[in-house]
Amino acid sequence: MPPSVDVSVVVTLDLADRFTAQGLLKARPDWAVDVYDSLPVPFGLVRYGVAADHQGSKAITRQFERIFERQGARFFGNVSLGRDVTLEALRGAYDAVVLAAGLAGDRDHGLGEADGIHSPVRRALFGEDDPRFTGLISWRAVVPRAAVADLPNLDSFTKWWGPTPDRQIVTFPLSRGEEIFVFATTGQDDWTEEGWTLPGDVAELRAAFADFHPEARALLAACTEVTRSALHVCEPMAEWSRGSVALLGDAAHPMVPFMAQGACMAIEDAVVLSRALGGVDAQGIPAALRHYQAVRIPRTSRVQERSLANEWLKEGGNADWVYGYDAWSVPIPDAAPAA
Repeated sequence: MPPSVDVSVVVTLDLADRFTAQGLLKARPDWAVDVYDSLPVPFGLVRYGVAADHQGSKAITRQFERIFERQGARFFGNVSLGRDVTLEALRGAYDAVVLAAGLAGDRDHGLGEADGIHSPVRRALFGEDDPRFTGLISWRAVVPRAAVADLPNLDSFTKWWGPTPDRQIVTFPLSRGEEIFVFATTGQDDWTEEGWTLPGDVAELRAAFADFHPEARALLAACTEVTRSALHVCEPMAEWSRGSVALLGDAAHPMVPFMAQGACMAIEDAVVLSRALGGVDAQGIPAALRHYQAVRIPRTSRVQERSLANEWLKEGGNADWVYGYDAWSVPIPDAAPAA
């Protein structure tokens, strides 16, 4: 068995960190996997109930223990308040660093507070440009199913396209059908407001879709609170790894949500990354990370581009290339066989 290797998985509390950590622990039970997490606001972990002395933290700890129990992970819930972690510090402490969401920290190295699409590591290590605004604003709301009980076609994924490409409405059920998630987009020339997600004006949203089908208007009439955010994109990257550092999820391939594949791509990344690292020692990590990116970049780039085009399923077509992909069996150079 290769010697123990410390692998730092630097992510936010989302699907990417769960599956990456689980995959690595399953593929390499001899490794030590640390998950670093933060929220990009001052004392964010306290404000959002993750700090050890915050009410409800014990329940959070128990949930994480259940998630990782089968892989033998330990969850301590240790929290350092008001303290950033830099990429340089992590590179000095670990044999490998996997970034799913960027880092807060050292501005001398070009690393400011960030998350996912705004990852400063993508700029610092790979020279990538800042995300560009698509000219689209997204609106999100959750409506009780009982409030729109008379509306049809809400028990599965439903999409309305507008007469102009900037306007669309998407719905799908939540909470075992008890709620309906509503996603809509409208056009806007620029985005100069501070913050990623802001409160929205329901009246403004309804007015933007006043010429849509009566069922769509009735759905928006049931929305009582909405949020809005700008949609940004980055061009597909030519590489995701540099030495012992690799990107994953939104840090590697941020995409607009029109195909609902962002989280799916992050999960696939985690599987392929775990397989690529399955049979290597510390010296083999850089090569394994290159193999991981070689397998994943063509697929995620295609999804990024197709999602931005926003023609997905508009006129039918074969979706097997999306849903038929098996991250557990796709060939990886020098990868250990899947368990």
